[in-house]
Amino acid sequence: MDKLRKNPTMTDVAIKAGVSPMTVSRAFKPGSLVNDQTRARIHAAAEELGYVLDSTASSLRSQKTDFVAVTIPSINNANFADTVGALTEGLKPRGLQILLGYTNYDVEEEERLIEQLLRRRPQALVVTGGQHTARTRRLLENAHVPVIETWDLPSTPVDHVIGFSNAQAVQVMVDHFVEKRLTRIAFIGGDVDRDTRGLDRRRGFIAAMQRHGLDATRLIAAGPPPISMREGAEAMVHLLETAPDTEAVICVSDLSAFGALSACQRRGIAVPDQISIAGFGNYEVGAICVPSITTIDPSPSEIGRRAAELLCRVLDSGSNLPICEEIDPRLLLRESSI
Repeated sequence: MDKLRKNPTMTDVAIKAGVSPMTVSRAFKPGSLVNDQTRARIHAAAEELGYVLDSTASSLRSQKTDFVAVTIPSINNANFADTVGALTEGLKPRGLQILLGYTNYDVEEEERLIEQLLRRRPQALVVTGGQHTARTRRLLENAHVPVIETWDLPSTPVDHVIGFSNAQAVQVMVDHFVEKRLTRIAFIGGDVDRDTRGLDRRRGFIAAMQRHGLDATRLIAAGPPPISMREGAEAMVHLLETAPDTEAVICVSDLSAFGALSACQRRGIAVPDQISIAGFGNYEVGAICVPSITTIDPSPSEIGRRAAELLCRVLDSGSNLPICEEIDPRLLLRESSI
């Protein structure tokens, strides 16, 4: 039986490059006092041997790592992917990498993940949303590293915030329909026990309807988040059967809005002539479908970019003063409500 191949060590690289192991260690540190010729020889030797620097020991000494822990509720949601992508690009010049945790819209799972991620001593944490279990909040407050809550505007932030009010964003959509003299408006959302941002959008819908003195009881639950196109279509069918006089529908996401639009088309209901439809998220499908779907653009990439900028500023300054930066979602009027 062949012997297992041994991973090349720093000593192997040192021997091949004709230098000491300490010089090899220094050559892998940006800004260290190793001349360019020696550094190039060491990197060439490492490349030939397939050597990868093990930063574990230096991390233990310095109590610092080279990653930022990030939690997101969905791994197949384009918005959260855009946020993580922009955050990754923003942290790259600093040499920081992302360690991603997937919560599946479950605050108990978020608690488990936060505990696991903290054991790895991240330089910072970026979490999606501002509602957590009591224990998660204690873990975040005692982490002794910067924490940024995103995609929300919590009333009592843990530390820093880059986000927006989901409730206010939906109120803007309700106001748009009321200005068009549409008053019988419905809301299609998900499981309010799990989707905290969806719950905020639902609350915003109810608050805006009540502010206008309108009936706010046309509320259709479409299942656990993230709501699919199919679930959006099924919810729309239920709405048309139970409240056929509905004039407009606000969906918790563009995906559910696309499903609602498809259900109307299958039934021969003209959008927007007979019923207007709006979504949330500015997904690509909403922009290219026919008719295109009116939506709220929450600027997911901007959230990631500004979170990266904020983290770099905080890490550089060492400041522990909480910072809250509010994103301004945009109402995008399209064919489904014009």
